[in-house]
Amino acid sequence: MNKEELINFCLIDKDSLLSFPFSDKKYGLIPVIRHKSNKKWYALIFIQENTLYINLKCNPIDAEILRDNHPYITPAWHMNKSHWNKVDVNKAPKKMLKNLILESFNLTK
Repeated sequence: MNKEELINFCLIDKDSLLSFPFSDKKYGLIPVIRHKSNKKWYALIFIQENTLYINLKCNPIDAEILRDNHPYITPAWHMNKSHWNKVDVNKAPKKMLKNLILESFNLTK
């Protein structure tokens, strides 16, 4: 999956809004997916060392369990490490990724 496909994968509801509040010298604009209604983020998409990642909000207990059981899920980059996970997009099973995005969406409503 590339960055554009991931953005489309994250736009799961009519309340989803794509924004670009940050940029990176090497990789350009950094997409953030948020709710239109309350402006809360539920996904931050970025590239580090040529790997596509997504930061997703998660229940703190579930976040720890996911990190312990899946090497491609780690504490989130540049976010609260208790409530956000960083997921290597192309190592996570697609169904799991979709469920994690949906959970993040619901937690931030």
